[in-house]
Amino acid sequence: MYLLSLIIVLSYLAGSIPTGLLVARWAKGLDIRTMGSGNIGSTNAMRVLGWKWGLVVQFGDLAKGLLAVLVIARLHYGDFPFNNRTPFEEFTIVQIIAGIAAVLGHIFSVFLNFRGGKGINTAAGMLVGIAPIDISIALIVFLIVLFSTGYVSLGSISAATAFPTTLFVRFNFLHDNIPSYHTLILFSIGLSLLLIYAHRANIKRLLAGQENRFSKLKLIGKRVGGSMRTMMF
Repeated sequence: MYLLSLIIVLSYLAGSIPTGLLVARWAKGLDIRTMGSGNIGSTNAMRVLGWKWGLVVQFGDLAKGLLAVLVIARLHYGDFPFNNRTPFEEFTIVQIIAGIAAVLGHIFSVFLNFRGGKGINTAAGMLVGIAPIDISIALIVFLIVLFSTGYVSLGSISAATAFPTTLFVRFNFLHDNIPSYHTLILFSIGLSLLLIYAHRANIKRLLAGQENRFSKLKLIGKRVGGSMRTMMF
């Protein structure tokens, strides 16, 4: 029990590291919480600091999820402190617990009065270590929505929804053999709901037509529109 508690605390603290805030202060001497959308995530970092520093923030947030499931979770050894009634191996359960703790740390950072980012990148880092096929499909969905609309938030929400949907389709329609599917689908739905909840303000702005858009990233519509105009003239 002591080791599992230690893993949860360490994973939460790792997720709580405010990557965007630290990078903004180090690179530009800015408090990113007072600029742009006020969020510490990579989207606002790209808007405020430029795409290069934004990518640094993004990789840093991804690394927090990976650190939890690939490094911190390995601190566990010996018997699991609870009766394991799931079909998962005990180490996989520890990874899931550590990953969720890291995502919660990112969204509710102890270093920022329990405020933080949206959790998408940290969740993606966690899932790369647990469900690489399904998170890869979710990433493709994110990119399609992003390049079609220019809205990072809409792409993130779509990716969060795509993760459990992919599991459901693979198992029930493609008949893929997914070990521990029934437990994993519940976990994925819970994680997706958490990420969507973290985007609740973005959803309100999207519905009101007030969400910030990266117009330069809206490539698909521009290319289609440009091709049609070329054909007409």
